[in-house]
Amino acid sequence: MNRRVDECSDNLYRGYLKREEDCGVTEEKSLLKKIREKELEMSIKVDQARTEADEMLEKAKKESLEIITASEVGGKKAAEEFYENELEKIQAEVDQVHAQAIEEVKIVREKGEKNLPKAIERIIAIILPG
Repeated sequence: MNRRVDECSDNLYRGYLKREEDCGVTEEKSLLKKIREKELEMSIKVDQARTEADEMLEKAKKESLEIITASEVGGKKAAEEFYENELEKIQAEVDQVHAQAIEEVKIVREKGEKNLPKAIERIIAIILPG
């Protein structure tokens, strides 16, 4: 059958025949034409599906990057808040220790001042016997 199509094509080329219909292969040609049209349609659909898949992949990449960025920003903010809270706690503890130290110094000073007259009398008694 293919030989007949090839002969017909040659005869058309050489000018022996004027139309493909003269060969009697119009049914074969129309069937091949339909197959080629279907192949073209399928090729277009495959290209569209490939384009859609690429677009979906690109969209997914952008969304994942946005999620990662949002997570990093949120994590950084949470870390800063934690740091600030802990720093405030430490500062409150430092202030408390400082206040206690001042109070202890005050108590020791008061005790020392209270005992100062006795200490002066004793020193004088040791230095100046008699």
